[in-house]
Amino acid sequence: MAKVIYGSNMSLDGWTEDDRGGFNWAPPDDDVFVSITELMRSAGTYLYGRRMYETLAVWETDPTLANHTDFHARYASAWQAADKIVYSSTLDTPLTRKTRLERHFDPNVVRDLKAEAKRDLLIGGPNLAAQALAAGLVDELVLFIWPIVLGGRAPALAPDARADLTLIDEHRFGNGVVRLRYRVT
Repeated sequence: MAKVIYGSNMSLDGWTEDDRGGFNWAPPDDDVFVSITELMRSAGTYLYGRRMYETLAVWETDPTLANHTDFHARYASAWQAADKIVYSSTLDTPLTRKTRLERHFDPNVVRDLKAEAKRDLLIGGPNLAAQALAAGLVDELVLFIWPIVLGGRAPALAPDARADLTLIDEHRFGNGVVRLRYRVT
């Protein structure tokens, strides 16, 4: 059976966004970018909330991004290859191919999707991840922890969440980012 993996960039104090809602506090260097791309390639389906989806849709809607570097081209290729499910009550139509729109998160539908999937599912976005964690759907967490105290908003992990975890992998990058991979036990 496929796994549901929650992947996130987060500050050392646990935030995914700065105090204005920005993500530019975590510009990956080449090594981090390669690691994130490998994570993206491992999944056949991405599950997103509207905001995360709209942030990442540029990897298909702006073809110039893939032309910047080979790293960008590989990431764009991985992103475009996966199926995407966007959970939103406000998005009218998807901006990209291979994208399905769902009006609300239904744990039973995701459970069925997980049972039928041939490849892993990757959750992007802390709100959606909180719902999936609460429903017992998340099998792994892959957290890229950046060396910054942000005092931001949108915590990577909901403050009321509870999950027992086993560390299965760790890696320190040259820029001070630490990747931690946990199995939910």
